[in-house]
Amino acid sequence: MTSNNDDHLEIERKYDAGTDFVLPELGGRRAADPRRIYLSATYFDTDDLDLIKHHVTLRRRVGGDDEGWHLKLPVGQDTRQEMHAPLGDAASVPARLAAQVEEITAGQRLRPIAILDTERTVVPVAAEGGALVEVADDRVTATRLGETGSKPMSWREIEVEAKSPQATALLDAVGRALREAGAKPSAAGSKLARVLGTD
Repeated sequence: MTSNNDDHLEIERKYDAGTDFVLPELGGRRAADPRRIYLSATYFDTDDLDLIKHHVTLRRRVGGDDEGWHLKLPVGQDTRQEMHAPLGDAASVPARLAAQVEEITAGQRLRPIAILDTERTVVPVAAEGGALVEVADDRVTATRLGETGSKPMSWREIEVEAKSPQATALLDAVGRALREAGAKPSAAGSKLARVLGTD
């Protein structure tokens, strides 16, 4: 596997929330003021959705601190290996990422299958000892491509991602606070799985 400084393990938990959900105190202290960003992601897969069947996601995302191509490969529960490549051509999957999934795609063409637009409010939360998590309050509008009559879907979800190796206990504390406030563990493994109805 070719290495890249932007590649990393992603440890993340997702929660479903209603439109009137209010973020509670999150089990630590806010490390910075919340900030709002806008993201637009185009997801790619084969016609047979081979990537999502293997719990792999490939997207090209504009906006935010890590815009570019992202390939996410499953490692374990709540954990995925995330590989990055620069934005480049919107229609051409970077060769480095395509090579990682060629055994799954078996020569089939990767094409755009969905577009997800997200209004994200990011809240960094810290604890003593240097643990840091990032809470992302997402309001999502998604459209499935290539299907006649496909209508946009909208929902709200909360993502909690570990930003330091020692953040497991803080992940648990933030998740507990979210559940006590009325959020529920996400029924979908990913935003794309929700759009495709594959969970």
